[in-house]
Amino acid sequence: MILRFLPHSPYVRKVLVAARELGVIDAIDVVEAHVFDPETPLLDENPMGKVPALIRDDGSVLYDSTVICEWLDGEDGRDQLFPAAGEARIQALRRNALGDGLGQAATWNIRERYRPDDERSEGYMAYYERTIDRCLAALEAEARDEGWDFAAADGRFDIGDIAVACAISYLDFRYPERGWREQCPTLGGWVAGAFARPSMTATELSPYTGPLSP
Repeated sequence: MILRFLPHSPYVRKVLVAARELGVIDAIDVVEAHVFDPETPLLDENPMGKVPALIRDDGSVLYDSTVICEWLDGEDGRDQLFPAAGEARIQALRRNALGDGLGQAATWNIRERYRPDDERSEGYMAYYERTIDRCLAALEAEARDEGWDFAAADGRFDIGDIAVACAISYLDFRYPERGWREQCPTLGGWVAGAFARPSMTATELSPYTGPLSP
């Protein structure tokens, strides 16, 4: 299999973490894709021109990080990251949506910063900042009320937890000055445990040096 990859994408990291948690990372060839290059094969593989995209051994392509992760999880009956139908699954998917939404607000805000001065919207940037703040506040409340603790015996790390951890890692990567842990101490403690997992330490984000605009 081939995974189209960017080193600074929280969504690619989500797939890489899932693959490591499932023990299938060695079956995946990770290949960088320059999404703004008109010659990139990614454009034929994913009509949206986005990463991650997974080219399976039969040549078919999956895209969207959640879709890829669910397919990997279901192969050979693993079913480790996506709970069976019921409330546990709904809550895992809800946390996945919240993590993805946090990552999206953070990435869109960065893209706005990249715009030329005369095209940048301070209003949009303020909107994305408020979205980030709301997501962090919601996660802190949930972590506090539900007692998220990596020292607990259950050791849960499902698709929702992976999405949240990868989104926060992107927030730390792009906004190191934000200091969100002061307002979210319970979430911060959970994140420290998440970041210590081997699947996370092996997939740290890194700068992208390719073209940033069409």
